[in-house]
Amino acid sequence: MSLAPPEPARHRTKQEFVYRTLRGNILHCELQPGERLVIDDLARRLDVSAIPVREALQLLQSEGLVVNVPHVGATVAPISRESIVDVFSVLEGLETVATRLAATRADRGALDQLGTLVETMDRALATGDTARWAEVNRRFHLAIAAMPGLPMLREMTERVLDRWDRVRRFYVKGVLDHRVQQAQQEHRALLAAMRAGDLPRLHQIVREHNQNAMESYLTFLDGAGAEGAPSTSA
Repeated sequence: MSLAPPEPARHRTKQEFVYRTLRGNILHCELQPGERLVIDDLARRLDVSAIPVREALQLLQSEGLVVNVPHVGATVAPISRESIVDVFSVLEGLETVATRLAATRADRGALDQLGTLVETMDRALATGDTARWAEVNRRFHLAIAAMPGLPMLREMTERVLDRWDRVRRFYVKGVLDHRVQQAQQEHRALLAAMRAGDLPRLHQIVREHNQNAMESYLTFLDGAGAEGAPSTSA
């Protein structure tokens, strides 16, 4: 399998190029959970020496995207129960803060932009385009994270959404295709609570939105998850 290059960008170092390439392929499930990452093979495929590959793998290991397996070496981190719980638990905490601050600080124009994103997701669902829905869903959650004007909050949310994207791509047919309608109802309720400035209701919706998503993935993982083939088309 060839490694898809990252989006066009000017990389300052070979290490950055390798890191971004491997990270993108892991998040998009081109490099699948459990796949071995052989340094010499990756160096040959990326036309670099072994040193930047080794350094990139160390960075990816610090992010939890790569693990070292005894007697095997570096492999793509599995998508486990714990990793799914981690994603949605952290996202719930970040979004509790972000939505509260956004509801109290955001102007009508910012909330209208969120409404436009919700409408775009509605249209995607009407045509059965779950890939488009997922892409706009990410923009919706990032827009909320950006509203308070706190760079660290937005950066942390983006990193967690990257992890959700990986989970979503791996289990797209088993989970996302069956959850999008409920998730979209939760988006509408969340936006309505933000417009009304109803903080107790808003916190409840954020909690339900993330816990419902987590439960959907865990239920599938505990049942047919081991048989669910990943899809990189969505």
